[in-house]
Amino acid sequence: MAAEEVDIVVVGMGPGGEEVAARLARAGLHVVGVDRRLVGGECPYFACVPTKMMVRGADALAEARRVPELAGTTEVRPDWAPIADRIREEATTDWDDASAVRRFEDTGGHFVRGTGRVTGPAEVTVATGESERVFQARRGIVLNPGTEPAIPPIDGLEGTGFWTNREAAQAREIPRSLVVLGGGPVGVEFAQVFSRFGSDTALVEAAPRLLPGGEPETSESITDVLTSEEITVHTGVAARRVRHHDGQFTVELDSGMTLSAEQLLVATGRRTDLAELGVKQVGLDDSVNTIEVDKWMRAADRVWAIGDVTGRGAFTHTSVYQARIAAADILEQGGETADYRAAPAVTFTDPEVAAVGLTEAQAREHGLAARTAVSEIPSSARGWIHKTGNAGLIKLVADGDRDVLVGASVVAPAGGEILGMLAVAIHAEVPLSQLRSMMFAYPTFHRAIEPALEALSS
Repeated sequence: MAAEEVDIVVVGMGPGGEEVAARLARAGLHVVGVDRRLVGGECPYFACVPTKMMVRGADALAEARRVPELAGTTEVRPDWAPIADRIREEATTDWDDASAVRRFEDTGGHFVRGTGRVTGPAEVTVATGESERVFQARRGIVLNPGTEPAIPPIDGLEGTGFWTNREAAQAREIPRSLVVLGGGPVGVEFAQVFSRFGSDTALVEAAPRLLPGGEPETSESITDVLTSEEITVHTGVAARRVRHHDGQFTVELDSGMTLSAEQLLVATGRRTDLAELGVKQVGLDDSVNTIEVDKWMRAADRVWAIGDVTGRGAFTHTSVYQARIAAADILEQGGETADYRAAPAVTFTDPEVAAVGLTEAQAREHGLAARTAVSEIPSSARGWIHKTGNAGLIKLVADGDRDVLVGASVVAPAGGEILGMLAVAIHAEVPLSQLRSMMFAYPTFHRAIEPALEALSS
């Protein structure tokens, strides 16, 4: 089969792949974008966008239920239909990516629907159903394969009709009861959403605490919120057996406890099959789950990798950031290199859980002279005024030798927005003395940063 010569092949058209492909096409390169799934990736169809529509609805219900404590009386009757309709009509166009394909092709790029596999140096073979097309890329290949839900090998789980985030995003009805396996960002967001819409919800996390990658204080804070909303939280236990009979799931935990629910949602992480992608053809290890890249996103000779597969977090903003760097390198423009010191992450629970930079434990692992301080949101002026729904805290992590922030975590209403200032401080390495000299608007949630800064000086 004769190979078609192009400049660049982008394998995987999630947010980062779409971004890098569009940038290169607009620069005049002959770019082929390949994906067997929807252009735009997980984010607009099954993750970021539809789930935040769910969160918006769930938060509105919670706020309405707070009215009796603040302002009068309310009667709240949850209705999932407006959420499901909005996801279908506004976010996903019934899970149709035609507009996304047009958007890319309008930049001058060419899209091929199929499964791309690296089959040689700068060569990608795309299975398009009954046929194959081979592309030889003069400039090289960009790998942005994204991830699939990682399904644990639990006895009896396969074939039961359980949900992952993809099925949950397409749900037309709320289950009467729900067990969520996985207490990371995806699990806790879905648990709170479905609980607020009326599901009797249990959340199971094998690690000792929810959101195990973050600070212990943030985990404790959001756990308290979830349990106060009558979500049953089980930590330090794992599912060992699943059964499905007569429309009911039975989940046996390794603690000996058994949970029953109408639906089971598996949110136990993500995976990438690098062997299927064929990375061994360019000298990369295909037995691992990530591809190591340098600060220009280079993985091998004429191979760049971006997105989840680089192991820098499954975040749209990370993938798009890396796409910008990879595109500049491919175009030989020089300049920007990857800097993850102030990489942000937000879990969109209510209150939001946001973090940037290093946790206290990570700072100590890096050998830093870590100093920390915590400020409680309810004890701040805005927290006291807010009254109900005001749970949270701000934790700062400083390098005592350099007197700069290296990490921060926030649990608060609009915590992701509060994070912005802290991300700038970490990225720019603003001296703590300079931060302490700032004027903080009163009464705002972000003003709670001020007492934490003062505590760091003592």
